[in-house]
Amino acid sequence: MPKKMRAYCGLVCTNCPAYVALRTNDDALRARTAQRWSGPNYSVTPEEVNCDGCKSEGGKLFKHCTVCAVRQCCSGKRLENCAFCNKYPCADLEQLFKMVGDAETRIVLNDIRRSQQMA
Repeated sequence: MPKKMRAYCGLVCTNCPAYVALRTNDDALRARTAQRWSGPNYSVTPEEVNCDGCKSEGGKLFKHCTVCAVRQCCSGKRLENCAFCNKYPCADLEQLFKMVGDAETRIVLNDIRRSQQMA
């Protein structure tokens, strides 16, 4: 596996089941992930559980990543991640954190932001 790849929102792409499933061609992981990520108002099929990472250009993206407002914003602003944005944390990022429930990612972005302010 490649070194840790961090998405614009701070999540670690290389730990994401969609990234791992594509790299390892693991159909069982795709099926488990599709079931876990599906809900009453959002359906995910195993075939959709493939991703080259949020920052990939021309690669495969998981269907949520293709419409992710955080990804579109950071990419458009040419930022490494949200920690470098003067609007951090914005409503889109807060909504994403609420959806994925990743407190560790918020801590990582806050630490990156603090280190940039000290530099």
